[in-house]
Amino acid sequence: MGTQGSTELFQVNIPLAAPERPRGRPKKKLVRRAGRDYSQALRHTFQFFFLAWNAYLGGLFYLWVRSIESGQHTAILTRPAGVEGWLPIAGLMNLKYLLVSWRVPRIHPAAMFLLLTFLSISFLFRKAFCSWLCPIGTLSEYLWRAGRKLVGRKFALPRWLDIPLRGLKYVLLGFFVWAIASMSAEAIAGFMQSPYGLIADVKMLNFFRHLGETATIVLAVLVISSLFVQNFWCRYLCPYGALLGLPSVFSPTRVRRNASACIDCGKCALACPSLLPVDKLLSVKSAECTGCMECVAVCPAQGALWAGIPGLPGRSKPRLPAWALAAGIALLFFGIIGYAKITRSWISDIPAQVYANLVPHADQASHPMPGDPSLAQ
Repeated sequence: MGTQGSTELFQVNIPLAAPERPRGRPKKKLVRRAGRDYSQALRHTFQFFFLAWNAYLGGLFYLWVRSIESGQHTAILTRPAGVEGWLPIAGLMNLKYLLVSWRVPRIHPAAMFLLLTFLSISFLFRKAFCSWLCPIGTLSEYLWRAGRKLVGRKFALPRWLDIPLRGLKYVLLGFFVWAIASMSAEAIAGFMQSPYGLIADVKMLNFFRHLGETATIVLAVLVISSLFVQNFWCRYLCPYGALLGLPSVFSPTRVRRNASACIDCGKCALACPSLLPVDKLLSVKSAECTGCMECVAVCPAQGALWAGIPGLPGRSKPRLPAWALAAGIALLFFGIIGYAKITRSWISDIPAQVYANLVPHADQASHPMPGDPSLAQ
């Protein structure tokens, strides 16, 4: 490819300034919105808290693993079950096990409860996990914001490339769903009770502790891509986001636009991290919407844009203020996790001696393939 082909790959189609008003369209009078918008301050607070919480859990988990590896483990250090949030496949497998057997899984139950939490949040409040809670989503957001400051503009892939690439995360999700769908409850239990399944979290930690050359290059490419292409990982490759996007399509919470109050400034579309044409829609129904409310935050017109929920027939749609959205996310998160802890269903039922035997030799644990008939034996 020549120079022309390479420039087309990363064409700039999202200017930082508002688009010019089409000729012939009368300019509407702006009735400026009263009061300040606190949605982004709330969202960033949630992002910081959840990122710090994950860093804390990760630090505890690392110290726990190192204490076992060194043979100096004490009862003071315990394995934090919250790290299972980084085992989405285990969560999906255990969710199927629960639905088939009606029994809470013994191994990695926290992964399932966290998945249920995020699915519930997605159904009620759009894909808010991605923009309010997900640590990867938070890092991705600040990477592209840093990239925009470096080069002074936002880049986007051309439409002919953007659309098929967005399908990649659904292809990845389909592969995992297909593999898990072929497993019986007994096979899932067998997989979880295998040496690999028991210490899947330790295997995950070791992957990042002992990065190989290929993995390092892939991570570097993802970071650089995220600097220049907005939400590169989340938009194109994250199967977890693809999964959460499915229930969000049926969410009662949607960003709604009042065309008569809208002044057609286009600021909402420019602010949307998912590149949705909010200024052209009356109701945002896309699975790409993450409920971040950035479009609502930048709208200058009174009554033009808001997050709404269904109302009674013939009545206006009730509005969902940012504080109510934040409270709902927090209630679901702490409520479901609290239920799991109260019912003693949060912590994996794995004896300390099993960890002592397996953790030091985690890299030697082989991966049993899902669907292997031997798992059901």
